[in-house]
Amino acid sequence: MMETAGDPRVDREGALDLVIDRTSRDPVYRQLVSQIRSLIEAGSLPEGFRLPPERRLASSLGVNRSTVLAAYRDLKALGLVDAHVGRGTAVLRPPIAAPPRPLTDGVPWRQLFRDSSARARDPMLADLLAMTERSDLISLSIGLPAPELLPLDTLGELAARVVREAGAAPYLHSPTEGHSGLREALAEWLGTRGIPCRPSEVLVVSGSQQGLDLLSRVFIDPGDVVVVEEPSYLGALQTFRAARARILAVPVDEHGMRTDILSTVLEHHRPKLIYTLPTFQNPSGAVLSLDRRRHLLDLAARWQVPVLEDDPYSELRYEGQALPALKALDEHGLVLYLSTFSKVLLPGLRVGYAVLPPVVLRQLVLAKQGVDLHANSFGQYLLAAFMRHGHLAPHIERLRPAYRRRRDAMAAVLASAGRAALRFSLPEGGFYIWCGVPDGVEQSALVAQGLSHGVSFLPGRACCAAEPPMNAVRLNFTHCAEASLVAGVERFAAAVREAAALGPVRRGTAAETAPVV
Repeated sequence: MMETAGDPRVDREGALDLVIDRTSRDPVYRQLVSQIRSLIEAGSLPEGFRLPPERRLASSLGVNRSTVLAAYRDLKALGLVDAHVGRGTAVLRPPIAAPPRPLTDGVPWRQLFRDSSARARDPMLADLLAMTERSDLISLSIGLPAPELLPLDTLGELAARVVREAGAAPYLHSPTEGHSGLREALAEWLGTRGIPCRPSEVLVVSGSQQGLDLLSRVFIDPGDVVVVEEPSYLGALQTFRAARARILAVPVDEHGMRTDILSTVLEHHRPKLIYTLPTFQNPSGAVLSLDRRRHLLDLAARWQVPVLEDDPYSELRYEGQALPALKALDEHGLVLYLSTFSKVLLPGLRVGYAVLPPVVLRQLVLAKQGVDLHANSFGQYLLAAFMRHGHLAPHIERLRPAYRRRRDAMAAVLASAGRAALRFSLPEGGFYIWCGVPDGVEQSALVAQGLSHGVSFLPGRACCAAEPPMNAVRLNFTHCAEASLVAGVERFAAAVREAAALGPVRRGTAAETAPVV
């Protein structure tokens, strides 16, 4: 092992003399990070120095191996060490300390792209989608629009017109970037919302879920840090976990992501992405305030971290004042904008879109070519015609009062279910009510009780990267017709009362091990 000299905390055998203060409020792993970092930056641990194996250091300090492992992971995230199987954890050349600088030369996108693609899968979304075909179950769990509000007559007429005018083209391959007519229509539509972009900056994807996956493939290597909101969208958490990212969660309150906490996170970590749903956040329904939107963008520019704005719900505002998208406020080109037609029109067509800097778009095109070549060709032609003939805005105008009535109907039943002790805030838009349940109710037992009553909902723990901030579930109010919606919420309230009567469930019981859906 390499010798070091000049620092009493490193002996000639390379052992580290680290001191753990058990009375400190600072976690032990943070103490280790601080002390080892100071040794590296002082030159006491030169480049190539191998840190003690995790088990040996844990044993010498009298701490758990997981504590040392967490410290080594933080040191790696800071760029101070690197770890290789069979070779241990070695010190890297200390990075040159420099204050954040103004973003004047553009975003160094190529330095942020990933170069590996480890994947993993979680069945939650597939299980939720499978529930939509169960006639015995009222689903409050899945985020889908109302099928009876789809403009089927108009779509049928447009489909026939597309075939007459375009012939076989809609049934053939289309460019990976997307059908030019749809990209042009989207650029025009986004311009009316204060998001100026050229058609060449629009990428059509197979639903926004694919957009998340492609961005993860391009940007995230295993171990990279991604900042998300807590709680957050289940599908995004699954995607980042599949990419083996290290997920750091920033709390959400009634005004959206806590950017004051984000600021602290960015002082200690260098994430590849900040993921946010700033408007009618999934699942909480919160809206990021204008001040926080600007603060978030200021922080992103200061630390040069891209912001992935997921914006599927902003058109579905039922009251209150609309706020500009982060992309509309972005002065540095750091916002990667993602949206979809799945929430306002046709989820089955699987057509979403992203607005990206050209260099990022080209990289996603290469990734998409290895997945499915292009999005649904006929769906792209149909949606382009729907927009070109002026049907999209009137359709959304028809949805808003219908969904507002359903939101209010759900809220009325929840408010009247006194014995269930439910807590919620009325969202100004979107798809969901984030409903708190009594702290003594086990979510696994609640899901089981719900299924026995013929109702499904999304347990809040599925929306959290770590420990849920509150005992809550996500309830969708857009998919079911009003009569079924009311019945489903009544069944949910009954399930809460029965789960509360059961009390805390012992581990290993049927309720504890019941499937989530």
